[in-house]
Amino acid sequence: MGPGEAAADIAAHAAVSMRLIEQDFKTPRRTGNTGRHAPATTPRAPVDLGTVDYMARQVQEIVDYTKASAPNAPRPPAEAPDVYRWMGESTAHFQGEQQQTRDAIVYRQVLEHALQMGDESVIRRHPCPDCGCWGLFWRPASQRAACINRHCAGPGQPSHTFTLAQIAHRHIASRETTARRAT
Repeated sequence: MGPGEAAADIAAHAAVSMRLIEQDFKTPRRTGNTGRHAPATTPRAPVDLGTVDYMARQVQEIVDYTKASAPNAPRPPAEAPDVYRWMGESTAHFQGEQQQTRDAIVYRQVLEHALQMGDESVIRRHPCPDCGCWGLFWRPASQRAACINRHCAGPGQPSHTFTLAQIAHRHIASRETTARRAT
């Protein structure tokens, strides 16, 4: 599998994740006691507005990046999940670092989509960028991944933490290195 095919797989995965968020996570969930309560003066929103805002931010990032990198790109599609295909088609001519940057943005969004749906296990599938151990876990409060290897940080120091962008960049870079070595 070449780098172009892997990028298409990542984009397809991002689109599927966005569709899942759109279908399953946009509907507000009932929380708390469903027993007796005071009537609301205004009806509840028919969709989860936080999820709608999240999706809009994700789509806008893809559109902004694509338009800045490929000014002659056609208009973006109306459906949110289709922006990944549009981005891939509009930037298919990218090579080297441009391609890695594009792929890292999409892969970071794949990780964000999984976390948005409550799947923190996607972080554990990546080695620590510093020590290489498989001890990363997600810290929701800081929105960062942390390494649990006590030898990674050093005595008396807090554990090393990493942004999703750092994890995505390292993942894409290692994938490209592996693809070059395999050929």
